[in-house]
Amino acid sequence: MLDFSSALYLGLRHPSRSLRPWVSLSSGRPAVLGTSPSAVEVARQLAALIGCESAVLLPSTLHLFWDVFGLLAQERIAIHMDEGVYAIARWGVERAAACGTPVRQFRHHSPAHLLIGVEENAKRGLRPVVVTDGFCPGCGESSPVPAYLDIARRHGGILVLDDTQALGVLGRSATTAAPFGTGGGGTLRHSNVSGSDILVGCSLAKGFGVPVAVLAGGAAWLNRFEQHSATRTHCSPPSAAVIQAAARALALNASHGDLLRRRLAQRITQFRSRLLRAGYTARGGLFPVQILEAVDGVPATDLHRNLARAGVRAVPLRGHQGGAVGFLITARHYPEHIDRAVEALVGGIAGIPHPKAMTQYPREASYEQAARI
Repeated sequence: MLDFSSALYLGLRHPSRSLRPWVSLSSGRPAVLGTSPSAVEVARQLAALIGCESAVLLPSTLHLFWDVFGLLAQERIAIHMDEGVYAIARWGVERAAACGTPVRQFRHHSPAHLLIGVEENAKRGLRPVVVTDGFCPGCGESSPVPAYLDIARRHGGILVLDDTQALGVLGRSATTAAPFGTGGGGTLRHSNVSGSDILVGCSLAKGFGVPVAVLAGGAAWLNRFEQHSATRTHCSPPSAAVIQAAARALALNASHGDLLRRRLAQRITQFRSRLLRAGYTARGGLFPVQILEAVDGVPATDLHRNLARAGVRAVPLRGHQGGAVGFLITARHYPEHIDRAVEALVGGIAGIPHPKAMTQYPREASYEQAARI
């Protein structure tokens, strides 16, 4: 089947034979007692890529946000959370709420609504902690990070950014030829903002294809985090395997990343233009996650089933009225794959079966092939 269900946006997969060997998968001791030189080096490179002073690796964003908001809850703060924030950061906020921290949601991507809540809590002497995603696949738009940060700074607060979607995809100095920008450092680079009053939490599992997380921010705050992190005391650190995969991902990003991002943008543009010519539109803008809700009265569940019968694997999405179908486009897709997906989609809407035979289409490209095309 043609696969449009993978969030490995740049197509990096890291087979075991591509990684440097390790003597032991785990040291057997918590990170608080010592971090491997490899993990320290990968964290240093990620901090530089993202645009922060310091960084530390964690097993997942669940570990990361559990600790971040547990530490923040010890301060006299109020949390202001964009209502569109992804579930895992939200779970961290819920931990702070359970500790008694005031939490207030504001309308999605609305600095004006955020400002109202921040000013009200400032009268109570509460510093704002503004929580948002860097990029929202649901609406296909970047968060107004500069505006959020300005509001937080005016009241002595900080910004906490879940940048999992953008890391590896968005970068600095976007142009018509390179609409994602260069470098792949994420939202801070793309928005041209920085500061020690920003905490960035990311999983590398999407853009870089590695199931490990990084927390980046000011050196003083990261030092405090490393000393008092509960999960670095009570949970296993990232394994040697994921650290080596992260090191490989950063090396490939440096050598092939910008070419892969350009190819990715081309495939997304092709998908959207082909769909538009067929008379349909998708939400997602110029981002790998393209979403179609129920079209022409065809329920999303039926559309997903029709696509599968035609040999195209898409993602059934909940949380949308009537459901939705998502197409996750990666740099490994060839133009023929995109054309085939749109043909199957249009046929699925019309109830016209399409043959499954795919022998005339090339297999997904390797990252080396993708970077050359």
